[in-house]
Amino acid sequence: MPCAVVLQTKISARELEHIKKYPNAKLISLGIGDTTEPLPDIITLTMADYARALSTAEGYRGYGAEQGNKALRKAIAETFYKDLPVKDTEVFVSDGSQCDISRLQLLLGNNVTIAVQDPSFPAYIDSSVIVGQAGDFEDETGKYRNIEYMKCEPQNQFFPDLSTTSRTDVIFFCSPNNPTGHAASREQLEELVEFARHNGSVIIYDSSYAAYITDESPQSIFEIPGAREVAIEISSFSKFAGFTGIRLGWTVVPEELFYSNGFPVINDFNRIVCTCFNGASNIAQAGGLACLSSEGFMVETLASVGLKVYGGANAPYVWVHFPGMKSWDLFTKILEKTHIITVPGCGFGPGGEEYIRLGAFGHRECIVEASGRLRSLFS
Repeated sequence: MPCAVVLQTKISARELEHIKKYPNAKLISLGIGDTTEPLPDIITLTMADYARALSTAEGYRGYGAEQGNKALRKAIAETFYKDLPVKDTEVFVSDGSQCDISRLQLLLGNNVTIAVQDPSFPAYIDSSVIVGQAGDFEDETGKYRNIEYMKCEPQNQFFPDLSTTSRTDVIFFCSPNNPTGHAASREQLEELVEFARHNGSVIIYDSSYAAYITDESPQSIFEIPGAREVAIEISSFSKFAGFTGIRLGWTVVPEELFYSNGFPVINDFNRIVCTCFNGASNIAQAGGLACLSSEGFMVETLASVGLKVYGGANAPYVWVHFPGMKSWDLFTKILEKTHIITVPGCGFGPGGEEYIRLGAFGHRECIVEASGRLRSLFS
């Protein structure tokens, strides 16, 4: 059955086999979405100074607030939500958005029904399996029985047909989407919020790639009227600030979000955080506070040889369609012929079959070289 760990394990195994077969090949990885560029000095020096101060009586600090450093919560609210009514007290600092997905699942429990985009980031489904929401896995469909898969493909502008989507308690939605790179338009998100309001659903909105948006697409679900009554937003310092190894993120739970019995959701999430989490690293938060004081080569390359290419403009991912081909066959062909690691689309759900995802986190010279290899292969 598909999950993020299994997918990465399979990719790593094939990578090792390829290295053994071609020991002198220069392997380029466009697979896992890790960052590669060094952090600015202002960030690393701030973290270093904080760490060194811990060895002094004046600078030592122990436990911080589980909800996060107050100055950082205020900076996040003012920087990312400056024109929106998001309060610093609604911001919960964490060790990354993926960790917050699991904490939200703990908050929701195993009796809720969920919907996910198809394809989508595997953690939404994996965490649902762990808490017991997903039901049995069906080999013939590649789906879990109790999960509503919302098809998102080029034919529907990568946005689900909500008129045919069953009502669920929770809707996981990522924009810009991983893996397709599509950023939902304002009209699409207005439709999503109205759908949630009508059905009494809660949207878990993942905006981890919002900093890459270059058009008029909303960077936060809270730009949409009524969203504060139906949505929770998670986000991260990982990709826009290069904090993948430092681990820092946040979740916004609006005060206007209530259970059907009128109890504020923020109160329960605060309890989850205080019970299951002692707060993000003080050193990482110091770096985050310091952090806050265009279509690339691959899109042009692949489009030039006649392939259907999506993403790349509002997200660091390129989603490429190869009609009629199995995504693992594509992975193998590209690895064998070009020595480039990609990610097979089926790893993001059944809707990802016939696609591969390319990550654009590499050094510029590697991306240029990879583009040349791909052009040679598909010309």
